[in-house]
Amino acid sequence: MPSRRTVLKGAAALPISAVLADPMLSRAMAAAHDAVSITTSDGRTVNATLAVPSTVPAPAMILIHEWWGLNAQIKAMAGEFAKQGYVAIAVDLYDGEVATDPTNARRLMGGVGPEQATATLGGWIDWALSQKFVNGRIGTVGWCFGGGWSLNASIARPVDATIVYYGNVARKAPDLGKLKGPVLGHYAESDQWINHAMVDGFEAEMKQAGKPFTSHWYDAQHGFANPTTARYDKEDAALSWSRTLEFLKANLG
Repeated sequence: MPSRRTVLKGAAALPISAVLADPMLSRAMAAAHDAVSITTSDGRTVNATLAVPSTVPAPAMILIHEWWGLNAQIKAMAGEFAKQGYVAIAVDLYDGEVATDPTNARRLMGGVGPEQATATLGGWIDWALSQKFVNGRIGTVGWCFGGGWSLNASIARPVDATIVYYGNVARKAPDLGKLKGPVLGHYAESDQWINHAMVDGFEAEMKQAGKPFTSHWYDAQHGFANPTTARYDKEDAALSWSRTLEFLKANLG
């Protein structure tokens, strides 16, 4: 049986889609990163997974999980962001719980209080900016449930770049006016919830607020960037990832 070090070395040379599609590799990559915790402004202890690039100080990214929770997939994504040169902080909004079926995922998502989630994400943004290995530039990214919270976090604690993967963007211009940096959105044509009506409305509100927004639509289903689900679309996931990196390079360096 190969050693954990050998597995990690091999995984590091693979594209992220290949790592996430293999449960053993995904778990190995997830376990390679550090667990960190902070105390929020409302007195709670909250946790995250931290992945640090080889060269620091570097820009930071706050990663926000899907409705499944902070699972091996999102932790492995933290490693991929670190490989690209970003300090990655994958935040846990479920207090350590992870769902493996839609019923429990819906329960966990429904149990997230907006005020607590805002305090958690704001606390991690503040923590990142206080670290010597972060160069003062920061962005947020989230998928599905986390996509909406990527936007919410950037409104509460304005950052330099915001990325939303098929997340709820039903916010109005007065709130969006608080944003500091531009927003990038990835959306699926076959998504029945995060659809053109919602995103077109968001685009209009962003224009009213005078804030830059770029959207990309893919001939895919909701969740197309997650290799662990049946709705995964390899080509569109790769295209969205390349656009994400271009956006981050332009806005975080």
